[in-house]
Amino acid sequence: MDRQVQMARQHDYTFIDTPERVRFFVDQGWLVRIESTRDFIVKNDVRYPFARPEVRLFAERLGAQYRRACGEQLVITSLTRPTTRQPRNASDRSVHPTGMALDLRYSWNRACREWLQGVLSSLERQGVLEATLERSPRHYHVALFPRPYADYVTSLLARGVGEPDMLEYRVRRGDSLWTIARAHDTTVDELRDRNGIRGSRIYIGQVIDVPQGG
Repeated sequence: MDRQVQMARQHDYTFIDTPERVRFFVDQGWLVRIESTRDFIVKNDVRYPFARPEVRLFAERLGAQYRRACGEQLVITSLTRPTTRQPRNASDRSVHPTGMALDLRYSWNRACREWLQGVLSSLERQGVLEATLERSPRHYHVALFPRPYADYVTSLLARGVGEPDMLEYRVRRGDSLWTIARAHDTTVDELRDRNGIRGSRIYIGQVIDVPQGG
């Protein structure tokens, strides 16, 4: 958590203390509303459905990839929380009051869970976030580092990763990343990059993005 607090300070983020201050930050455009889409759900009991703009970008990108990968919507269970509205078990060093964190529901679908854990681990290695599996209740806490994440997305787009020139391919029995890559004139590394896959494991029925055009 030391790194998360350090990153909040580097961004010069305020630890918002009251609901009124949350509204002030929204009015200033420093926090934006995050609403449910076809790819992700913001639970109805999220009292302050606001976060930094980069967090919304992260939710949109991750939600779309998650739904394509395992067929269910990502569920956001918490966003910005004022320091005076933190739950009893929250750390006094939590960065939720800065608007740079979100909590994600733990899926009991093993394939979805493994996919999400793999992507979060990959993004951690890129230095754009820190993710923790919390156990009471069980969920993923994600602290996003806004400027590094925005730079990371800009780099992906510049390289054409995640752009719409792709085929959605549903994995069949006997498929592997290598056979799919060979059949579509691409590489295993490119498939991993586009789909947030760590290692080589894929499963029947999974939908993955396959780049087109050789």
